Amino acid sequence: QVQLVESGGGLVQAGGSLRLSCAASGRTFSGYAMGWFRQAPGKEREFVAAISWTSGRRYCADSVRGRFTISRDNDKKTVYLQMNSLKPEDTAVYYCAAQRSGIMRTMDYDYWGQGTQVTVSS
Repeated sequence: QVQLVESGGGLVQAGGSLRLSCAASGRTFSGYAMGWFRQAPGKEREFVAAISWTSGRRYCADSVRGRFTISRDNDKKTVYLQMNSLKPEDTAVYYCAAQRSGIMRTMDYDYWGQGTQVTVSS
């Protein structure tokens, strides 16, 4: 029904930037929350940022506020995560996710991508 495919991860030095993309396939994402999560080795998966597909309302975690920006292109059915001023502690696998009910601040997203690795060197 819904498929999410992340891309754009890689190796970057501290202070650098990356833009992650999430290509979404599905009939409609009206009312959905689209989110980015990350998981570092040995740690719990954590919420990073989310955006309402319909309204564009955004929310991001305190740890990335001011550095990361989530956006979406409805025509391309693509969600982006622009990551600036990257820190070594940002190193993780980053996952794109979709939530049918439009609730952004939840871990209970309905669909998940496979993830893309982001490594930030010091």
